[in-house]
Amino acid sequence: VFERSQEIGMLRAIGLDRKGIKRMVRLESLVISLFGGVLGIGLGVFFGWAAGELVGSRMSTYELVLPWARMALFLLLAGTVGVLAALWPARRASRLNMLTAIKSE
Repeated sequence: VFERSQEIGMLRAIGLDRKGIKRMVRLESLVISLFGGVLGIGLGVFFGWAAGELVGSRMSTYELVLPWARMALFLLLAGTVGVLAALWPARRASRLNMLTAIKSE
């Protein structure tokens, strides 16, 4: 919010209301947290598969099992944390004075 205060001031000046600013900050945080969650789960599955291929060549009973419910829970948790982490910055962004924000650097 601090680095983007000029952009937020411009959006407020052209008509975006306080509620819209809050929604924008929360949605950006949600997208970033879900992207991180998907990337983390994807890399975890890949590295688990790669390690399993190495172990599976020596163990005939090895089988890769993906816990889909737990992965979905972690994605939901990542989204929830992302939205909760954006509450205070969204409130701060919506309270910026638009003229002061526009002339800030």
